[in-house]
Amino acid sequence: MTRKRGLRPVLVAVAVLAAISIARLAFPTGLTAQYFFGSQFSGAPALTTRDSTFSGLQMSRRWGFRPPEAFSAQWSGSLFVNRAGLYTFTLRADDGSQLYVDDRPIVVERGQGPGERTGEIRLEAGAHRVLLQYFQVGGAYHFAWLWKRDDGTLEPVRAWALSPRARGAAAVFTIRTLDVIWLLALAEVIALGLRLVYTPWYWATRRAELGDGPHAKYQLRPVDPGRAMAMLALFATLAAAHTWPLVTSPAYLSRNDNGDTMLNEWTIAWIAHQLPRDPVHLFDANIFHPEKHTLAYSEPLIVQGVLAAPMIWLGASPVLAYNIVLLAGLALTGWTMALVVTRWTGDEYAGIAAGMIVAFNAHTLTRLPHLQAQHVEFLPLALLSLDRFLRDPRWSSAFWVAIWFVLQSLTSLYLLVMTGIVLVVATLARPEAWLGPPFRTLAPKLAAVAAVAVVALTPMLIPYWQLHASGFERSLDEVAYFSAQARDYWTTPSRLHGWLGTSARGVNSLFPGAAALVLAVLAFSGREAKLRDPRVRVAIAFGIVGVALSFGPIVPGYPFLYTIFPPLQVVRAASRFGYLGIVAVAILAGFGLATLRRRLRERRGLQRVTTIAFTVLIVLESAVAPILYEPFSGIPPVYDANALESAGAVAELPFPPVDVISRNASYILGSTRTFRPLVNGYSGFIPPSYYANHVRLAGFPDAQAMDALRSLGVTHVIVHLPGLTPDQASALPLTSGLQHLESDGGIAIYRVLP
Repeated sequence: MTRKRGLRPVLVAVAVLAAISIARLAFPTGLTAQYFFGSQFSGAPALTTRDSTFSGLQMSRRWGFRPPEAFSAQWSGSLFVNRAGLYTFTLRADDGSQLYVDDRPIVVERGQGPGERTGEIRLEAGAHRVLLQYFQVGGAYHFAWLWKRDDGTLEPVRAWALSPRARGAAAVFTIRTLDVIWLLALAEVIALGLRLVYTPWYWATRRAELGDGPHAKYQLRPVDPGRAMAMLALFATLAAAHTWPLVTSPAYLSRNDNGDTMLNEWTIAWIAHQLPRDPVHLFDANIFHPEKHTLAYSEPLIVQGVLAAPMIWLGASPVLAYNIVLLAGLALTGWTMALVVTRWTGDEYAGIAAGMIVAFNAHTLTRLPHLQAQHVEFLPLALLSLDRFLRDPRWSSAFWVAIWFVLQSLTSLYLLVMTGIVLVVATLARPEAWLGPPFRTLAPKLAAVAAVAVVALTPMLIPYWQLHASGFERSLDEVAYFSAQARDYWTTPSRLHGWLGTSARGVNSLFPGAAALVLAVLAFSGREAKLRDPRVRVAIAFGIVGVALSFGPIVPGYPFLYTIFPPLQVVRAASRFGYLGIVAVAILAGFGLATLRRRLRERRGLQRVTTIAFTVLIVLESAVAPILYEPFSGIPPVYDANALESAGAVAELPFPPVDVISRNASYILGSTRTFRPLVNGYSGFIPPSYYANHVRLAGFPDAQAMDALRSLGVTHVIVHLPGLTPDQASALPLTSGLQHLESDGGIAIYRVLP
């Protein structure tokens, strides 16, 4: 098949798809939607449009993913029923919702808070008037509209059944027919497009251009060990400079103003504590007692915990260990990227530039409270091993791809998903390496890589899978709220851009830097066809995919991927996929600087000045130091009380409500002194038992709270006296079920008597 002949059926399929799309415009579906400020459906609508889906995600879209604290929405039009029967309508809403069919109230429930409301009505075949309403008072919001006929299964109300005005059976049949044909045409376009892109004869020609076997044109350049160690020292120095003044007192300075920092400090301390004692139950952490697998409520941080363990065993505080591991992550991430790009380009300065961009950027330097964000050191090594494997498919190279993938996955579930996506996209972006005859050689090795990774990660993934099966999951509404916006890609905390006024005010900081972008563009300048270099193609491919995924469910196809690809369901903050765009820019910038330096090799002085100028700009554009840290004076001495050494379960009171659950962060950090089971907890997920425990313990030290403590197996309580109400404080010494043991600095320990 020639290129021209292969393009013709694609164009025909695209034309059919376009014709059906135009014809479909004559049959609008959905209901007329009105969105209001406030929860009373009052005043002029802030937005009038047409919606064919009804969910928190859809409402987020309509409000630009930044809805007001309180709002309301209503949808009106016609609902077509193709068969008579008893119809059950269900509304799942947080906060309130109402449904009227043919002006009859089916669901009228304006209660606040999450819940499911159901109503029934017998309907004849044909069109029926419908009015659907939703209101949001504040906080989280969720909405779903479902129906079923007779004893059928509840499912979302389909778009084809809805219209702004009543329509007959013939129009509905036409709509459904056009929709089916449109989907078939789309599938044909995709199939023909893939066939055209991955045409064996074309890539066989590319293989001939690149050379048989290991591509001579793209051989890896060795890096001198001494120079490699010098690079490591450079990146350690840069890590200290970018986080200044952290290195001056890592045991005293902290980001403990953020609950996530204390969560991660507790995590690495728990791993250091549990691994040598009972590694089989590593995920049965001491928080949220008596729940199981509570380490899986957030990131595993296995690698970070192993790095911190020797320091903690020698007596270092979790804060000191955290800070050292944080600095190490920044240095190692920059170093490995520098080594990889140096090997790819043969230019050490290009490698250093790429390493600085990937390690010290707007994203990583605004996420110092998240220890997983700074440890991306295995991703460049996985890309290097994959490159070697696709050039020369040996078992040893395949093995190293699996090793680096597993290690990166053990740092973070987010990075497991992101690294997996990068490796898949990187492979697909290099069809000359595997399409046609080479596939028979690569396929078994790729299958082995996947098998090794699955086996190695299974012990870690089982607790997460069990939690998912028990109902712990992220909704698309939640993912949409934590997705990126366009202005995030121009947002940076850089002091230079703040002074120049060239930074946007997005929620996430994803700007890779102007110098990095200029260098990335230079990678394609001149006569050199950089797209011929497979590493450049790979960076472009996974960079585009990462940026697209960062916008979350607003991107067509994301909800479908979310459904069929379970690992994607662990990603709440889809915006973090944007970091893959920064990684891609870093690689391209390395190639760009190498290209520029090659062109200036006859003009050494200009080459030196240009290299220094770009390096300095990269450093300045990411500089946020000095950073304001919170002093850490140590865990309160009361947590070292001998009484806690032999305690059963412990509860810290007053028990924080869910909306301020982050108050527990300091409690779980304090628990690292003994690691006794703790009813309190703070993490990415909140188990249902926490809500129940808060209700039961809210009146402490009343009889209900004392009974609840005993039923939970609590033998000791740690009471933060300033947090008690006057009535609670006066009742505390009179409670017969408590024995005071000791107090220190407003914190008292009591034994719970049987």
